[in-house]
Amino acid sequence: MAVLRLSTTARNALANAIKAAIDTGAGAGGTIKIYSGSQPATPQDTATGTLLVTLTFGKPSFGSAATGVITANAIAQVNAVATNTAAYARIADSDGNAIMDVDVGTSGATINLNTTTIVSGGPVSITSATITMPQ
Repeated sequence: MAVLRLSTTARNALANAIKAAIDTGAGAGGTIKIYSGSQPATPQDTATGTLLVTLTFGKPSFGSAATGVITANAIAQVNAVATNTAAYARIADSDGNAIMDVDVGTSGATINLNTTTIVSGGPVSITSATITMPQ
C-alpha cells in the first residue's frame, strides 16, 4: 500500500495552483455548474445529465492557501434553470475549461447544499466552500 504525505508548503502550493486554474480566463470568474445524473469519468469528458444551475465565482475565486486549504470568496445566489436532483458539479475557469468535477449532496459531499432537489426558477446558493489538499 502506497503512503503519500505532503508538507504544508506542498499542500499550499497545490491549493494555490487550483485557485490559479479557476481564476484563469478572460471572463469575470470561474463557474460551478451543478448537474443531475452520473458524474463523468474525468473532467475532460463531456458533462452528462441536466444542467440545473450555474454559479459564478468572484475573481479571485479563493483566498490564499493556509495549511493546504483554500476558502472561496463570496459566490452570488442565482436561480436554477431546470428541475431535477443535483448529483455532481463541474468547476471551470471563466473560459469554460473544466478544472474538476465534484460530488454534490446534503452532507459529507464536496459541495453540500441544503437540499439536492433543485427547482427551476428557485434560488440556489453556496454560503461557503473550501478545497483541502490531503496531508
